[in-house]
Formats: sequence, structure tokens, C-alpha cells
Amino acid sequence: MTDPSTKKSLRAEARQRRAAVQTAGAAEAAAALAVEAVLAFRGPVALYVAIGDELDPAPLARLLAAAGADLALPRVERRNAAPIFRAWAPGDELTPDLARVPAPLTEALERPPRVLITPLLAFDRAGGRLGYGGGYYDRAIAEARARGPALVIGYAYAAQEIDAAPMEPHDARLDAVATERDFILCRRSTQ
Repeated sequence: MTDPSTKKSLRAEARQRRAAVQTAGAAEAAAALAVEAVLAFRGPVALYVAIGDELDPAPLARLLAAAGADLALPRVERRNAAPIFRAWAPGDELTPDLARVPAPLTEALERPPRVLITPLLAFDRAGGRLGYGGGYYDRAIAEARARGPALVIGYAYAAQEIDAAPMEPHDARLDAVATERDFILCRRSTQ
């Protein structure tokens, strides 16, 4: 088991590193690198609304919507549970969810995703993902994989890569990472 203080200090370092790498055109470059893999997998695609200095998936959302993809965003409706993914299209109204993040209206249809585009603080090439510590995406990824084949793509700046993300048994690994420089297929032996 990873020492919680280790993850806490890594999260603080990762936030500082991410804040320092804002790159013009990064979101568009990452979208261009990811769109083919996402469309090839086929099925509902879950994105996220960028908060603060997260790499913004809005350009990817626009490309996917133009290609006719079925899109969704997470809505946290219960603490300590996976978010509910609800149908969404660019321009739809959003309201704050339980985590105070912009999300689709509660009336929007549920769209369990087959592809998840996930925010993160840091990643490694083995699919390790350092998230924010709430476990929402770990639970969402586990549920998606339990339903059948799923593609989980971390969305990050290249500078967010680290040698090894601390992983615990409940931490879900990524299948790939899209950055402004590369689309990385993760080398891993376990999910």
C-alpha cells in the first residue's frame, strides 16, 4: 500500500508542473492525435469539462461530435460512488454537480461509456494514473470494464509524465494517454 503522504506530495508537485506548462495549441494537438483511436473503438465516449489548468478536451469533443459520436459527461450524484455519465453535446446546458463541477442536467439520459477520456495529475507509460484522490474515475473505469471492452485514455500535457505513478490495488490503469506531443499506448501487464 502506498503511503498517503507520498501521493499527497506527488499531487502537489504534479499540480505545480501542470500549471507551468500551459502551451498554446496543446488541446487541439492532443485532440488531433486522439480522435482516430476514439472513433475506431466505437461506442459512447465520456469526456470531462476542464477545470483550472487541466488539458481541455473541448477540441476533441467538437471533432467527435462532428463525426457523429455519442458523447457524455460525468455527473457526480453520490459521494463515494462512480459518477453517472449523462448524454451531452457541445453547447448543452451544464449545472454544478455534487462535486461542484459543470455537468449535464440530471434529466439527461444516462450513457454508460465504452471510451473514457480522463483528467489526471500525472501518468506513466505503464498506464499508471495519479488522479485527485476521490476515486471517482477508478470506480467509473472499473464499472466500464465490467460491462465489456472499454478504452481508457488519460488526457494530459506531456510534461505530466512521471517515471512511475504510485498504484494501489483499487487504482485503475490507463490503456493510452493523449498529450500534445504523442498518443501513447500504455505498456502494462495487469488492469
